[in-house]
Amino acid sequence: MDDTRVAIVTAAGSGIGEACARRLNDDGYVPVLLSPSGSAVDVANDLGGDGFEGSVTDPDDLRALVETTHERYGRIDAVVNNTGHPPSGDLVEISDEEWYEGMDLVLLNVVRMARLVTPIMEAQGDGAIVNVSTFSAFEPSSDFPVSSVLRAGLGSYTKLYADRYASDGIRMNSVLPGFVDSYDVDEETRAQIPMGRPARTAEIADAVAYLLSEESSYITGQNLRVDGGLTSSV
Repeated sequence: MDDTRVAIVTAAGSGIGEACARRLNDDGYVPVLLSPSGSAVDVANDLGGDGFEGSVTDPDDLRALVETTHERYGRIDAVVNNTGHPPSGDLVEISDEEWYEGMDLVLLNVVRMARLVTPIMEAQGDGAIVNVSTFSAFEPSSDFPVSSVLRAGLGSYTKLYADRYASDGIRMNSVLPGFVDSYDVDEETRAQIPMGRPARTAEIADAVAYLLSEESSYITGQNLRVDGGLTSSV
């Protein structure tokens, strides 16, 4: 199956991750999916791909995911690093354990995945990685302090990685969603969004798919806001 394009998507059992898996499958990728529950397995079975139960915070789970995928298909063309939400709370009351939990979930997951897939993509001469981040990465929100702080770090990592591996044909970008309809959005929050509504998960998946595609072949190291105009910075 050397001519088969293969995409790994994490936290793919529902929400943005599932939408990405379905969109990439429509684009011709075989989806290889991971989630902490069995739901990614069900999605993968529905799409004719492969599903695994595991966590992005467990290095052994990530290693098994990547090694099994490479053994089965001989290549990995695309990776979507998607996760759940890190802890929240009042800024100075967040415990060390919660900060470390957040770092594992939204930053080290990308670092570990990059270590695993980079040699494979180097050998292929190409590959693309998209990290699902958040609108508050560069416009911090006191409602999401752990996410805001650590995903700002993810933005820096994305740029450093992109510069390091651009000459090897490997690209890394991040998508920064605003509020998405896979979670409840109250009227007060909705009123803050210039478009007046949360994003559909498929709209986030469209942006991810674009950044993985040949149409974005000259785009790397970018942090693309897909937030309906929510953020003010330019």
